[in-house]
Amino acid sequence: MHIMEGFLPSPWWELWMAIMIPIEIYGIYRISFVTKNNPKTKPLLALVGAFIFVLSALKLPSVTGSCSHPTGSGLAAVIFGPAIAAVLSMIVLVFQALLLAHGGLTTLGANVVSMGIVGPIVAYGTWTICKKAKVNSSFGVFLAVALGDLLTYVATSVQLALAFPTSAGFIDAFAKFGTVFAVTQIPLAIAEGILAVFLFDFLVKYKGKLLSTIGTINLPSALKRGD
Repeated sequence: MHIMEGFLPSPWWELWMAIMIPIEIYGIYRISFVTKNNPKTKPLLALVGAFIFVLSALKLPSVTGSCSHPTGSGLAAVIFGPAIAAVLSMIVLVFQALLLAHGGLTTLGANVVSMGIVGPIVAYGTWTICKKAKVNSSFGVFLAVALGDLLTYVATSVQLALAFPTSAGFIDAFAKFGTVFAVTQIPLAIAEGILAVFLFDFLVKYKGKLLSTIGTINLPSALKRGD
C-alpha cells in the first residue's frame, strides 16, 4: 500500500496532501478531547499505534510501484474512531518514511488517505452497522478490520490509476492495479481480521470498562468485567 517516494507526479501528491491536512487537524483535536476527558486512554492509544506500526511495517513487494501488507488501522478505528486512527496512521507513516524508507514524504498524503482515512472510515462504518444489527462483536470486529484493509488497497488502486491511466483510460488502469492488489490482499485482510479479533477480545477482557467509556464503541457487558 505504501506508494514509494517520488512515484506520484504533480498534481496528485499535492492533492492527496491537501485532503489529508484538515482531517489530521480534526483527528488531533479528537485525541486531545479524548485524552483530556479520560487520561487512562493514553496507554491504549500507544498500543493501537504500535499495532499499526508493526503490521504496516511488513512489506511484500508489488509490481505496481507500491507494496502489500496488513494495515492495523482498522482496529484503531473500531476502538477510537476514524479521525484518531488517521492521526496514528500519519505518525506511523512519517516514521516509516524517515527511518525505514518505506513510503515517502511526497507520497505521505496519498498513503495517509488510503491507510489512515479510507480504510478506517470503512472499518468504523462496518463496525457501527454490526453493532446496530447486534452482530456478534468478534465477527463484527473481523468484518470491520478485513473490509477496512481491503478498501485501503482499493483506494491505493484509485490513486495509482488516476496518476497513471492507461491508453484505455482510468477504468482500465484501475482494473489492472486492483487485480494485482486483490490477489495478494485478500488472504492478508483475512489474517489481519483474525489477529484483530484476538487483540480486541483481550482488551475487552482486561480493559472492558475503559473501552465502554470511550464513546465510539458500546459494550454494556464490558462494564461487568472490570477495568
